[in-house]
Amino acid sequence: MEYKELIKEAREAQKKAYVPYSHFPVGAAVLTKSGKVYRGCNIECASYGGTNCAERTAIFKAVSEGDREIEAIAVVGATDEYTFPCGICRQVIVEYGKDIKIIIGKTEEDYKVFTIADLLPNSFSPEDLSI
Repeated sequence: MEYKELIKEAREAQKKAYVPYSHFPVGAAVLTKSGKVYRGCNIECASYGGTNCAERTAIFKAVSEGDREIEAIAVVGATDEYTFPCGICRQVIVEYGKDIKIIIGKTEEDYKVFTIADLLPNSFSPEDLSI
């Protein structure tokens, strides 16, 4: 799947965001190695700690369906700036591999590509728990 298509999927997910407090909708689309795409949006809660980010929503959907081999994640927020995953999302992403591509899109034509290792260097990951 082309990155432009994955960004389009993230834009569709963004439309379903529940953001009554921040008014900042974010969408994400996870592409797994099986070729499936899982969409996610941010979902806010009055007790802010209960809020879930778009990236984690999409990842948890994939994992809950037994699809744990993530290839790429597209993230979109406001179209006039790049919206990057927060620290918690970065930690969740690295759980599934350090080579996962992160596509940060303003639009389908204007985007940047990183690996999660670029965005979270020297991370603590499952390998660190090996004894």
